[in-house]
Amino acid sequence: MSITQNIKTGERTLDNFKARLFSGGVRPNLFEVELYFPTISDFTDFSASSTASQQADIAGPTSGDSVDADQVEGKNRLTEDIRFLVKGAQLPGSNITPIEVPFRGRTLKIAGDRTFDTWTVTVINNSDFNLRDAFERWMSFIAKHDSTAGTSAPSSYQRDALVHQLGVPGIQSQTAVYNETSTGDLDFAENVPVLRSYKFFGVFPTAISPIDLSYDTTDTIEEFTVELQVQYWKAYSGTGNLRID
Repeated sequence: MSITQNIKTGERTLDNFKARLFSGGVRPNLFEVELYFPTISDFTDFSASSTASQQADIAGPTSGDSVDADQVEGKNRLTEDIRFLVKGAQLPGSNITPIEVPFRGRTLKIAGDRTFDTWTVTVINNSDFNLRDAFERWMSFIAKHDSTAGTSAPSSYQRDALVHQLGVPGIQSQTAVYNETSTGDLDFAENVPVLRSYKFFGVFPTAISPIDLSYDTTDTIEEFTVELQVQYWKAYSGTGNLRID
């Protein structure tokens, strides 16, 4: 690569920049999270070392229900609530820890092991405390509050999660023009485009933030954050093709 580079003024215009940003860029407020909670069937490994009341405290109702019990149009209610009420998340970073090898007053850096950051989501608190209750019970399943009881099988308490970066639905008919005599609506695309997806494997919560209460707080809806540990992640294109594993 040459250090010397001649940059022509005519090649760095606003029109050139607009041509590069042909899709208008990606919006950080267009995203959706999928997360699945453990169910009653995952609590069986805990039964051998706990009383019936302890199992009920962790697992909740035992009449065929699960932690994520209520159904919405045949789909799990918690899963559907997550899609709407997670108001903040992150696309993951990528980290390789360097190994520093001293050599005669200098340091040679070589690639070490890959590490994965904690994934944090911000959740809007609904009046039924549905999602906060689910996260609290998930953590209680891992480790009880009043004893050392809990599950030790990772397959019982670890789940997968996804975050989808969404795009702006386009207009299907590029010839549609609005003016004073126009009637009807523009024909927008039926589906919201998914630009990229990240799948997190083996996640589980390790911290739920407190919710501050105050007489002084007005015009605000409660929210809380959940920190989830991640084993690893994979990246997928908008069409579902694996890009990074």
